[in-house]
Amino acid sequence: MTSTPTIDQQSGAALVTSADATSLPLWKQDGAEPFLRIENITKNFGEFTAVDNISLDIYKNELFCLLGGSGSGKSTLLRMLAGFESPTSGRILIDGVDMAGIQPWKRPVNMMFQSYALFPHLSVEDNIAFGLKREGIDRSEVKQRVAQMLDMVQLGHLGKRKPHQLSGGQRQRVALARSLVKRPKLLLLDEPLGALDKKLREETQFELINIQEELGVTFVVVTHDQEEAMTLATRIGVMNHGVIVQTAEPHDVYEYPNSRFVAEFVGSVNLFEGKVIEDQPDSVRIKSKEAGSVLYVNHGISCAPNQKVSVALRPEKIKIGKRKPDQDENCIQGIIEEIAYMGSLSVYRVRLASGKEVRVTQPNMSRDMGERLTWNDPVYLSWTVDSSVVLTA
Repeated sequence: MTSTPTIDQQSGAALVTSADATSLPLWKQDGAEPFLRIENITKNFGEFTAVDNISLDIYKNELFCLLGGSGSGKSTLLRMLAGFESPTSGRILIDGVDMAGIQPWKRPVNMMFQSYALFPHLSVEDNIAFGLKREGIDRSEVKQRVAQMLDMVQLGHLGKRKPHQLSGGQRQRVALARSLVKRPKLLLLDEPLGALDKKLREETQFELINIQEELGVTFVVVTHDQEEAMTLATRIGVMNHGVIVQTAEPHDVYEYPNSRFVAEFVGSVNLFEGKVIEDQPDSVRIKSKEAGSVLYVNHGISCAPNQKVSVALRPEKIKIGKRKPDQDENCIQGIIEEIAYMGSLSVYRVRLASGKEVRVTQPNMSRDMGERLTWNDPVYLSWTVDSSVVLTA
């Protein structure tokens, strides 16, 4: 038997009520020391604030993703970690050492750029070895470490080739090997898979996870791609207008967003506006004109009487059919306006009497597709009491 988790209203994370503390990830352990600590970091460019008073702890061996749209401040924050930009105010500590005044090349950090920035006239081996040779490391050690990296990224047979003789995915792995060969404590990756096509990007995501786990290096990845962040990250920091608006594990960011912005930015969501008509410690009822129904959610919230709120409901949580289900709450009616068959799933756009459009996704479990639904069919939409989340922000 499972129980509904308690949700932290600030972060949106599921709170652990009882567990063996030693089996928990570091960010859930009391007293665990962060490997990377960002304290009240602000970055101004003239009158524009790119990063606004951010504080964040990232722990050793994490693969942490900063997720946000263009202009959210994620790349500026990454550049400050690398030392390419100086904070207007605040502190950055890596492994307990304040980075103020420490030049980029003296930090225990390396950065992998979206463009890969490989030297076209150098071979794969020489590209990877470049930083080691600049540091004057012994030739035999350079050769050994380059070979180790080539094996790790599965490019041992291509060491003599030039970058233009490689595929996009292979160039990405060379850039990763070059970033890791100097054995940084912290690796920063700026949109690392953005130049790859969809299929190759999906394959490379798992390679990146395996390499990170094998080496135990802390990764901080900047991306605008929600699926990429959900696949890669141990935790995600969602950014908007220079602020981290939610930090949580991927499951909690998706299932328990702490605001309308997060709910709409991460994945697809239906939002019903309404007014609280019953607020109990373990449940809440919302009357929604948009839905044309009373919506029941089995978790409590902190709100004023009759407060306006939003109910967030993911499309895959909704059941759709022509027959009325045996429930009055969380059951609404509409007309199918659009259908998209996408192979593994079908997407339905349903128009309610209020004019509200609801998106529903259903997996295609069998070839006959079960009950046939088509354009202009009147249908019922229903969902369970634990499928939606009430948002007060």
